[in-house]
Amino acid sequence: MEGSLPLAPGQSVDDAFDRLEPLFRQTGTTRERSGDTLSFRKEIQAAQDKMAVFDGGVLRIEEDAPGLMLRYRLASRALLFCFLAPLLFLAFAQATIVLGKFEKARTEAKGKKPEVKKPPVVLNPIDKALGAPEPDPPKKKGKKDEDDKKPSPTPGYVFAGIFAALYAVGRILEDRRIKALFRKSLLGT
Repeated sequence: MEGSLPLAPGQSVDDAFDRLEPLFRQTGTTRERSGDTLSFRKEIQAAQDKMAVFDGGVLRIEEDAPGLMLRYRLASRALLFCFLAPLLFLAFAQATIVLGKFEKARTEAKGKKPEVKKPPVVLNPIDKALGAPEPDPPKKKGKKDEDDKKPSPTPGYVFAGIFAALYAVGRILEDRRIKALFRKSLLGT
């Protein structure tokens, strides 16, 4: 995730990094500052860490036309997984379709088994004497019953959609949230 944020007029590079420093004083976070660049890496993010979504990144302060500008590039494995998960679930859905076609071809190659007529169920004479109702004849398997047994790619598509939505929402929300967090830290409010 990349972005930029203008610094307050008169704010120096050292002052800006000093204000951002508390964000990187978390357990499992290593940071290195050299001149106008701060790089960080997070090993195990705590849930309380405001930047827990990001695994690492580089913050650089550069001279721009109106003044100093903070430019950042952040990496997130969680967002990467949400980006790649739909591909995995789409692959599962396609594999289900292929396996369904393979199974259908295999059953057609075997041919249909001739239907064996079962003799009607005869009611026991004691049951008949006690007035028990006649048993229902066995039901034939309908087309709907066969469709229920076939594997469906729908769950794969649903999960792909869920993870794609998570990625899109996460990408937008995290971009806004990190920009607001940096702005708040730089302005000291």
